[in-house]
Amino acid sequence: MAEETGEPQQVLFEVTDRVATITLNRPESLNAINGAVGRGVMEGLQRIEDDDEIRAGILTGAGRAFCAGADLKERARSGSGGGAAGSSVSGFLNQVPGNAFATFRSTKPLIAAINGHCLAGGLELALICDVRIATPASSFGLPEIVRGFFPGAGGPQKLPRAIPQALAMEMLLTGDPIDAEAALRGGLISRVVPGDELMATAGQIAGRIAGHAPLAVKAVKELAYAAQDIPLDRAMRFGSALRWIIGETDDAKEGPRAFAEKRDPEYRGE
Repeated sequence: MAEETGEPQQVLFEVTDRVATITLNRPESLNAINGAVGRGVMEGLQRIEDDDEIRAGILTGAGRAFCAGADLKERARSGSGGGAAGSSVSGFLNQVPGNAFATFRSTKPLIAAINGHCLAGGLELALICDVRIATPASSFGLPEIVRGFFPGAGGPQKLPRAIPQALAMEMLLTGDPIDAEAALRGGLISRVVPGDELMATAGQIAGRIAGHAPLAVKAVKELAYAAQDIPLDRAMRFGSALRWIIGETDDAKEGPRAFAEKRDPEYRGE
């Protein structure tokens, strides 16, 4: 069943077999993020997080772009240059950093299915995902520096963590995009697939993940990201604790039992 989040037709939300798909649906504007799209994406992400029946999510865009970034026409009409909220110390300290999705932390796996342009806020949206796949026609970039400002939704902070620093800095400082092959070589994406296979491939990956024990999936995602920010010995200690916790769940017992009984496991998230 297809449903909409946000204002009509701006963002679409659909759930199939425990996998939710959020589709940015402004193809005539290359899915540029206006107020309605921003709200719709956040509503969709929060719904994925809150619904226990959903075990993985896919983000994609309609038409020939994943997302070309912020709607600059809307920004120009508002007179905003993308700077900090308020003109005082208190205004700066009280603001929420960047876009809402920049600080959103999903405990469930997210896959970005990238078709065409993935630029500026679109790339920052893709960077909140755990797995990114793309078509040969896709391009990736953070061109804000060309417009007189710089990315405000996590690009400068997250891109150097996702790919080698030299490549990240070239993208940030020049504003020049890279193509899908360069993104694959740099590790920004994990696969390049034909355009007509993009959503099927994303669905296969998401479905594979959704078939695993959901608590174990959440725990390994948390561990993988936490390990980036702490010393290895502490990361190993944290991993041991999480593994013991997951070992106490019913699902951890169901997996070996199903293997011994030569049947598919039935994971319940318990």
